[in-house]
Amino acid sequence: MQTRRLVLGALAAAALSFPFAAAQAADVTLRVHHFLPPVANTQTKVLEPWKKEVEQASGGRIAIEIFPAMQLGGKPPQLIDQARDGVVDIVWTLPSYTPGRFPTTAVFELPFMVSTAAATTQAMQEFYEKNLRDEYADVHPLMFHVHARGVIHTKDPVAKIEDLDGLKIRAPSRSIGKALETMGATPVFMPVPALPEALSKGVVDGAVIPWEITIPLKISELVDNHLEIPGPRGLYTSVFVLAMNKARYEGMPADLRKILDDHTGMHMARWVGKVWDEIEQPGLAKAKQSGAVRQLSAEQVERMRNVTASVRGDWIAEMNKAGKDGAALLKEASVLIDKYSQ
Repeated sequence: MQTRRLVLGALAAAALSFPFAAAQAADVTLRVHHFLPPVANTQTKVLEPWKKEVEQASGGRIAIEIFPAMQLGGKPPQLIDQARDGVVDIVWTLPSYTPGRFPTTAVFELPFMVSTAAATTQAMQEFYEKNLRDEYADVHPLMFHVHARGVIHTKDPVAKIEDLDGLKIRAPSRSIGKALETMGATPVFMPVPALPEALSKGVVDGAVIPWEITIPLKISELVDNHLEIPGPRGLYTSVFVLAMNKARYEGMPADLRKILDDHTGMHMARWVGKVWDEIEQPGLAKAKQSGAVRQLSAEQVERMRNVTASVRGDWIAEMNKAGKDGAALLKEASVLIDKYSQ
């Protein structure tokens, strides 16, 4: 009888304290919004591990809720403004989804800049800290990264530059759109979630995307030909940003801001860049099973580099017109990539 009374007393105490404990579970709850499905590597390999890391480091005082596939409304190009305006707390998006708005960032998206995702991601993060704070003054960037070097995926075989002539190719950014134009292709700009339907309906004949995203988008079921660009620098990459609403960040308690700082920036860039290199293999393996994977010859790579060189020149001119030293910025970005590639 005494034991029963003790057990009932303990249960009653727990019941009374539960609402208070639940209410005190987190001092800050942050909502993260992105455009890919919940099974995408962005969520499973990056955002969810980061969420766990931050929540544990804060002792549960920071809670992070992830909303994939634009569940909170809007379209992918609107994400950066959702963070700016406080519609959500944090977004994961591409600066290139708003063309012309982040022009200096585009230096990492120029043809033949990217090495590995790990090296280029760390270079991008350091470059931001030195050169891009004004460009992102409307938000609080938590971390930048890039994906592994892009691959050309097409319905018809492509083995040389001339094979791209007349093809409609989905392009991720203005820089790569211009590069495709120099090779005779017609760039078609769209957020990556729209690509499967565009391929199935013939709106585009192919796309440039990394291997990683081909699995959730089922690209190997839609095209049979895949062309890699070998060498120390690949054809292209895209820049991504994990951006937070400034007022939300500044309104957090100082000790919680420090926890967030300690688990973003270069700390996060280091491991996220490695993740993006590692997650390429499943997409490559699947493409080999269902189609043909080719590598551009060394001669064609050099031709492609020469043909697309004008895109770099255009970017330098754009920077110079804006009062910046385009050539110096391009050199600095390239040196940083070399630094982290060693």
